[in-house]
Amino acid sequence: MNDEIKETDPLEEPSVLDYVKSLFRFGNGERIQIPSFVEAEQEESQPAPFTLTQPEIIPASEQRLQSFDKIQDEPSPFTPHPSTPFPWRSLFALFLALLGQNFFEPPQTSLSIGYAFYIATFSLLGWAIYRGEWTLAPLPPSSEGTDPLTYRPLPLFISIALALLAFIILGDNLFTFTNVVVWSSAVVFLLSALWLKGKDTWSLQKTIAFFKRDPWTINISRWTLLLLAATALVFFFRFYQTVGVPPEPFSDHAEKILDVYDISQGQTSIFFIRNTGREGFQMYWTLLVARIFGTGLSFTSLKLGTAILGFLTLPFVYLLGKEIGGARVGLFAFILTGISYWPNVISRVGLRFPLYPLFVALTLLFLIRGLRTRNRNDFLLSGLFLGIGLHGYSAMRIVPFVVVAIFVLYWFHSQSQGARRELPIWLTILALVSMFVFLPLLRYWMDYPAEYGYRVSTRMTGLEQSITEPIPKIFLSNVWNALKMFNYDNGEVWVASVTQRPALDVISGALFLIGLVLVIVRYIRNRHWLDLLLLVSIPLLQLPSTLSLAFPNENPTLNRAGAAYIPAFILGAMALDGLLTSFGRGRMRSVLVWIISGVLLYASASQSYDLVFREYKEFFREASWNTSDIARVIKEFELTFGRTDTIWVVPFPHWVDTRLPAVWVGIPDRDMAMWRENLPDTVELTGPKLFMVKADVENPDGNDQESLNVLRELYPNGQLRMFDSDVPRHDFWIFLVPNQ
Repeated sequence: MNDEIKETDPLEEPSVLDYVKSLFRFGNGERIQIPSFVEAEQEESQPAPFTLTQPEIIPASEQRLQSFDKIQDEPSPFTPHPSTPFPWRSLFALFLALLGQNFFEPPQTSLSIGYAFYIATFSLLGWAIYRGEWTLAPLPPSSEGTDPLTYRPLPLFISIALALLAFIILGDNLFTFTNVVVWSSAVVFLLSALWLKGKDTWSLQKTIAFFKRDPWTINISRWTLLLLAATALVFFFRFYQTVGVPPEPFSDHAEKILDVYDISQGQTSIFFIRNTGREGFQMYWTLLVARIFGTGLSFTSLKLGTAILGFLTLPFVYLLGKEIGGARVGLFAFILTGISYWPNVISRVGLRFPLYPLFVALTLLFLIRGLRTRNRNDFLLSGLFLGIGLHGYSAMRIVPFVVVAIFVLYWFHSQSQGARRELPIWLTILALVSMFVFLPLLRYWMDYPAEYGYRVSTRMTGLEQSITEPIPKIFLSNVWNALKMFNYDNGEVWVASVTQRPALDVISGALFLIGLVLVIVRYIRNRHWLDLLLLVSIPLLQLPSTLSLAFPNENPTLNRAGAAYIPAFILGAMALDGLLTSFGRGRMRSVLVWIISGVLLYASASQSYDLVFREYKEFFREASWNTSDIARVIKEFELTFGRTDTIWVVPFPHWVDTRLPAVWVGIPDRDMAMWRENLPDTVELTGPKLFMVKADVENPDGNDQESLNVLRELYPNGQLRMFDSDVPRHDFWIFLVPNQ
């Protein structure tokens, strides 16, 4: 077949079978060449990763001299490539993808029409790929350096000794000044024992030279202005309406505030056993935020702290995108992640959710860079952030397995040639550093294995709820549902999502699927490990959600699958970058590049703004209880009578957490519950009294009439009124007992 193709007239169109073979490099023959009239049209175009000609094989010795950093230092991030034919196939494919994704949007979803548009999209996209039109940025070349396998014996021995001592004195589930100093010193000595000195390391001379520069010399490029504008945009999305979105706390927030309160009282736990057990990073971080910003032990402190963590994730998403696809890919990934609904929601809710993507971004950044540059220092940093991340959110516990999978994946690809001897050493170094950082939790795990693993066990086993179907069937169903979350249904967990809608907006969703196809095709052609990593990292990072075998209704969840948004947005950014590259060079085309970029990002930002600041806010208000309204009534009573010790909330099934009103008014260590059977005990107390009771005029079963009857008998002179909430069925009774 291949010989016959070579003998045909250059103007003769190849068959469909020949095209498919050429596209995916099936067989041993050469790729089909573009006919001569197309070659004449594209003779000035820049070679791209999807070029249909036989790729040039560069000797490894020459690759070593190339610098990926120089590739990324373009005069302008939007400098187009040389003149190419107008990419009408790519634009039409994107248009069809946007139409298809729009049909997955609630409430007017139509799967069949959406699938039809996407089938047309991928058909046209295949044509664009075949014509060399829609291309991806080149992957970075790998270094051929080797590890010197050197270390400093004395710091290494000191670090091991300190680690053993730290393990011994980290008992009783408490951080103390002594064990923290010993533990942190062990980590520092280990890093110093293994760190390679070189041009990329810090030195006092470099620092002095930096500060000796002329302080009035400031060079601001167009790229700098773009980064500043993008930073301002994502800053707005992360911190706008932090106080009001989401509007109300729920029981998990009460537990967190109590944990932070315990720290403020000197109970510096390593692992917090309240509420099925939690790692401690957020508790210490919240206390720091509360003291810096003066927000106290409050719901606002929790939300502000996690919003900051979500914002801190973005620079590392940028660097990771830049590491994989160049500066412009990094910029687009930075913007898409910063404005999109999914990362914003899990960063604002005030729980530990953003810690997972933050430390995954850091771990992957240095791990991928380490495998590319073969620099041991990157593996040390990757291990450091992996260890810190394990103190954050329990979903992070899957990442050590992901790291091992990445090393195995790299091992089986040709890019690892020359480094396979060092790979086990680098993995050991990374694991050792992360274990040293993880040491306090390791000690707690060994002392209290059931408590440490309880939360995970309740989701993966029948410990709390029996598993009624075969585990493989549940797991495969969970995986499928999780993969659908990006473009169709992100689940029913209202705490961290607008339920039953795609996790991505229309623009991001379309770009994500296009980027997925582009990377799949490039991997089939080039077999580069980074392409496969982008693909497999998504289901791997979703495992904390898909492993919810006992509670499959909790899958998918945006929080447990949070780190999966990192490769998803990088894929979308790669697709957008490739589309803009296809426009080539020219003033009018450069203007089109700016217009298309602006329109797409503006549309994405507009939809995400509506999702976060209207839909999510309103949905959250309806799903949560209005403890802030109860707190306002308490404040009025305090202003009038000067006391809060005679204020109670009568508990009722599926109503408010009686600790939250006290949190709102600044009494985090008080539970305002007064159970119905204990109401007679309040008669002995003197002074004015206030009781809040569940009300529901539409549903008698939701109205706590029995407690009202008891209060009327105890206090015949009591004054009863209804607090009329603007949220349906969120009313409550206010029973005031005047001064006696």
